[in-house]
Amino acid sequence: MKGMTPRRFSRLGYAVGMVLAVTGWTTGGVCAQNGGYTPQHYYRLVGVGEVAVAPNGAYVAFTVTTVVEADNRRHREIWLQPLSGGRPAGEAFPVTATNEESSGPRWSPDGSLLAFTSTRSGDPNPVWFLRMDRPAGEAFHIEGVDGPPVWSPDGSQIAFVKAPEGDDEPEEGDGPAERRGWIAPDAVSRTLDAERFDGRVITSLRYKRDGSLSFQPHYLTQNKRQIMLADADGGEPRQLTRLSFNAGAPVWSEDGRVIFFTGNDREDDELNSENTGDIWAVDTRGGAVRRLTSNPGTESAPALSPDGRTIAFLSTPARGSQTDLLLAELGPDGHFRGEPRNLTGDWDLRPGSPSWTADGGAVVFSAGIEGDSHLFRAQEGLPVEQVTDGARRLSSFSFSVDGSVMAFTATDAVTPAELYLGSPDGSTEQKVTGFNDDWLARVTMMPAEELVWTSDDGTEVQGWVVKPVGFAEGGSYPMILKIHGGPHSAYGNTFFPTFHVLSAAGFFVLYTNPRGSSGYGHDFQYATRGEWGIVDREDYLSGVDAAIAAYPQIDPTRLGVAGGSYGGFMTNWLTATEPERFHAAVTSRSITNWESWWGTSDAQRLTEYEFYGTPWEQRDLYRRLSPISYVENVVAPTLIIHSEQDYRTPVADAEQWFMSLMKLGVPVELVRYPRSSHGLSRTGEPWLLVDRLERIRSWFVHYLIDQRPRSTP
Repeated sequence: MKGMTPRRFSRLGYAVGMVLAVTGWTTGGVCAQNGGYTPQHYYRLVGVGEVAVAPNGAYVAFTVTTVVEADNRRHREIWLQPLSGGRPAGEAFPVTATNEESSGPRWSPDGSLLAFTSTRSGDPNPVWFLRMDRPAGEAFHIEGVDGPPVWSPDGSQIAFVKAPEGDDEPEEGDGPAERRGWIAPDAVSRTLDAERFDGRVITSLRYKRDGSLSFQPHYLTQNKRQIMLADADGGEPRQLTRLSFNAGAPVWSEDGRVIFFTGNDREDDELNSENTGDIWAVDTRGGAVRRLTSNPGTESAPALSPDGRTIAFLSTPARGSQTDLLLAELGPDGHFRGEPRNLTGDWDLRPGSPSWTADGGAVVFSAGIEGDSHLFRAQEGLPVEQVTDGARRLSSFSFSVDGSVMAFTATDAVTPAELYLGSPDGSTEQKVTGFNDDWLARVTMMPAEELVWTSDDGTEVQGWVVKPVGFAEGGSYPMILKIHGGPHSAYGNTFFPTFHVLSAAGFFVLYTNPRGSSGYGHDFQYATRGEWGIVDREDYLSGVDAAIAAYPQIDPTRLGVAGGSYGGFMTNWLTATEPERFHAAVTSRSITNWESWWGTSDAQRLTEYEFYGTPWEQRDLYRRLSPISYVENVVAPTLIIHSEQDYRTPVADAEQWFMSLMKLGVPVELVRYPRSSHGLSRTGEPWLLVDRLERIRSWFVHYLIDQRPRSTP
C-alpha cells in the first residue's frame, strides 16, 4: 500500500502525558492491573461544558453533567471556579441547587450577577439570577425577564428573545387547547366533530423535527420570537420588534442605541433552497428594523469590536460553499459603511463563531483541523494563525473583558472533556478540573495511533488505530472499521466510548476521515458530492489495507464494520458492494433507500444538494447510490440498531434492511429503541445508550471471536 505511514500523533505525548500526570499511571504493568472500558463505565462519565468567564475575571462558571443511573437520566448543574490573577483560587464548587437542572450560565457586565436557565416545577419563568457581589443567597427572578439575558454595555437594560404570549384559546372547531396547532389553519378538509378527532392535519413540511419525540404544531399557529427589552432592575418588558420571522442572537452596540440580531425573513418559505439568513438592526428607542446584509447567502454570529466601530460575522453564500469571516465598519446608527472585508479568503477551513481580542486588534474563533479543534486568530493583512495546539479538541472558549483570562474545555482520545485555564496567546495553560480522574485511573484505555495512507488516486487520508487492551506482538486479533456520520463531520482526538468498549473486548479499532470529512479543506469536504459511497469507499478500503499492513496482528479474515447515520449508510453500502471484505456488521440509524429516506426524513435538502436534485430529477442516481439496490450481495451477519422516533433517518429504512436480510437468510437482528431520536448514542436515555454499547460489543464478540467467520465465496 503506497504512502502508508503508521505513527503516533505528532503531539500524542502531550495528551497521554496529561493523563499520566493526573492519574499517577505508570507505563509498565497497566494492563495487568486495570481492566478495560466496559459499557457500564458510561455511568461514571462526567461532562464539562458551557464555559463562561466572569467579565472581571473573578470566576469561571461552567456546567457539569453527570449520569444518575438509578433514575435513567442525566443531571446538570452550574459550578464556579474562583480565580485570582488568572489562576485557580481554591476548589470549584456547585452554585445551583443539586435537586434542579440548571444550564446556560451568563454574566452581567460587572460580574455582579450570574444568570442561568432552570425549569422548576410550578414556576413558568425559567430564567434565574444569583448575586455574586455578596454572600451567596437564593436564586431569584428579575421581573419581566424570562428569556436568556443579554445586558446592555452599561448594565442598565436587558435584551432577550421570546415569542410574545398569544391567545391560548383555540379557534372554534380546532378541538381542545392542548391540541393547538395539530390541525393546519390552512387545511381544506374539515371534520364533523373536533372533540372526537385527535389526529393531525398536516400542510407543512416541518411537522416533525428530530430530537423532539412529538410532532410539531403548524408554524402558522406559533408566535415568532421577538427582541424584548427590560430594565435591569425589573419591570414590564417592552417588545422591540414585530417581525414575521424569528429573531435571534441579540448583540448590543457599544453606546446601547442599537441591537443587532439574526433572522431569516424567508424561514416559512418551505420551498426556498437558498441561504437567506441575514443580520438585522433595530434602534432600542423604537426605530425601524433594518436589514444589514443582503441575499443570496446566510450571515450569522455577529460580534462587535470593543470600541463598537466594527462588526465581525460569518457568511456562507450558498449551501456547500466556503464559510468566511467578514468585517464591516459601522456608522453611528448601526448601518454598514462600505463593503465588508474578508479575513479568511485565503484560509481553507471553516471558522466558528467569532469574538474579539481585548484590544480589538484581532478576531478569534475555533475551527476543526485534521481531527483536532483549536483556537485561531485572524487580523487584517496577516495569515490566519493557530493559537492552541495538541492532539485534542478544544471548545467552549471564553475570555475575561481585559483579555487576561481564557477558559475552555479539552478532550482527547483517552480523556473526557475537562475545564482548562490558559493565556489567550496559547503560551500557557492549566488543567482545572478532574471529575473523571478517579475512575480513569482504574481503567486501561489504549491510546490512538495515527495512520496516514494514500488512496489509489493519490489522495492522502488520515485515520487512527486503537489496539486491543492486553495487546501482544505475537497475537492475532479481529478489527472493526468505524465510520462517522454527517457525511461532513469528522473523527479525531476526542473521547469515544464505543472505541474503548471494542478495544477492551479484544478488537483493533480503525476510525478514519475519508474524503467528505471536514477539517481538511473545502474541496476535500465536498469531493463526494454526487458520489456518496463511491469516492469514500476507496478511502475506507485502502485504509483497511493500510492498517493490516502496518499491524500484522490484525486478522484479515475477521473484519467488522460499524457506523451510524451516514456511517450506517456506508456500513450497509460496504457489506452490499464489498461482501468478501467484512465478516460482521452493526448498522445504526442507517439509510438503505435514498428515495424512501427523502420522503420520510426531516432533512430533504441534504440530498437535494448532494445528489443535484430531487428523486424525480435524479432517479437513477438515488437508486444507484442506495444500498437496497445491492442487498442481495450481503452475507455479513448484521445487527441493526434504530430509534423509533428518529426523524432524521426514519426507522422504515432499518425495517427494509431487516426484511431483506431475513428473506435472504443472512443472520440479522433489529433492535428498536423507544422514546429515542437520532441522537441516541450521544444524548439518549442512559439505560438505552449503555444497552446499545453492550449489543455492539456482544454482536462482534459472537461473530468475530467466539464464532470464527466462515470463509466467504
